[in-house]
Amino acid sequence: MPGQYEPILGPLNPTQDLSRILRESAYMSAKTVLKILFSCIFLGLLSYTLWAGTRQSVLQWGGLTTGPDRYWTIATLIDAYCGFLTFYVWVFYKEARWVKRAVWFLAIMLLGNIAMSGYVLLQLMRLRPDQEANGILTARNG
Repeated sequence: MPGQYEPILGPLNPTQDLSRILRESAYMSAKTVLKILFSCIFLGLLSYTLWAGTRQSVLQWGGLTTGPDRYWTIATLIDAYCGFLTFYVWVFYKEARWVKRAVWFLAIMLLGNIAMSGYVLLQLMRLRPDQEANGILTARNG
């Protein structure tokens, strides 16, 4: 099928849009990249959670106050940042400009759910009065 695979890197022409170059020259489809990304997140979280469970029961977790509790604290942080990354994949899709993508990445990684809820609110405020809320899910920003 034409256009099924998009190379990641190809010959660069400074007059072309970088986003289009990346889209046209990717060796893997976006679907394949997402499958790899989310498989890594799933396996990483599963592995660390199982490992932490061998150190201490999650039912005995007390936070940062005692030594063994650090395993579940780290597992919780890893889980949170994987969630931030998952949300950012959607932001990356929606935002066409690299500067906005970079700013939102920093905001999400530094502020977490504060930035994420702010992003969703901005998307909702951009909807026309006659648009349904699901319009924010797939519509891309210019």
